[in-house]
Amino acid sequence: MTELAELMPGERGRVCGFHKGNPEYKQRLLAMGFTPNTEFTVIRKAPLGDPIQVEVRNFQLSLRKKEAEFLRIERVL
Repeated sequence: MTELAELMPGERGRVCGFHKGNPEYKQRLLAMGFTPNTEFTVIRKAPLGDPIQVEVRNFQLSLRKKEAEFLRIERVL
């Protein structure tokens, strides 16, 4: 497992689950397409690492670092 913030632009990841926390925010991430086993690509990161732009299910989204920490992911080679 790794953090989304650790991935560099161009790297791929897979959603493994969610850290415990706000269930409403979990529903929001699910609605954005971050369901378990979904792969995504990091498109770009802001100079200070916040926000992070990703492509998931052919959509490009920006996540704040705090939002991204809620995801449990693994790096895809």
